[in-house]
Amino acid sequence: MSQPHANQSHPRLMAGEDPGTYQLSHDVTAEELLYLAKMIARRKLRKGNKLTEPHKVQRCLQTLMLDYQHEVFGVLLLDTQHRLITFDELFRGTIDSASVYPREVVKHALQHNAAAVILVHNHPSGDPEPSDADRRITRRLQDALGLVDIRVLDHVVVAHEDFTSFVQRGWL
Repeated sequence: MSQPHANQSHPRLMAGEDPGTYQLSHDVTAEELLYLAKMIARRKLRKGNKLTEPHKVQRCLQTLMLDYQHEVFGVLLLDTQHRLITFDELFRGTIDSASVYPREVVKHALQHNAAAVILVHNHPSGDPEPSDADRRITRRLQDALGLVDIRVLDHVVVAHEDFTSFVQRGWL
């Protein structure tokens, strides 16, 4: 996703009258609107923010991974208080799969001293229904991370219009 061109005037977000609302400085294109939505999602998933509302986190992840045309697997690394350490996209795949290596996920989590993780990947097909392979890799990651006392709080599969949470399905 590209940002608006340098010669375009960037729409400015201004605080709305109600907390958590925004007003725009002028009319925006769909491209600019997506850019602004991603900017807001990044702000909500900023280092140090405490992630206490799963639905909002899931929507932010959906927004950030919305327009990928290939599968991407990422991880939110959290401290003991569930504050965000970082959100990193670790693996990039093809239009319908991505190879995920538990050893690399564990190594990455340990490098950042994470106490917990939220796994995320997208389905470019638009269907957020987890595959059997998604369920298997989640179990493998949960087992591998558990060996070093890192909890898997959720695995979110995002698509264009919706997302699926493993926790909400009762799978974690």
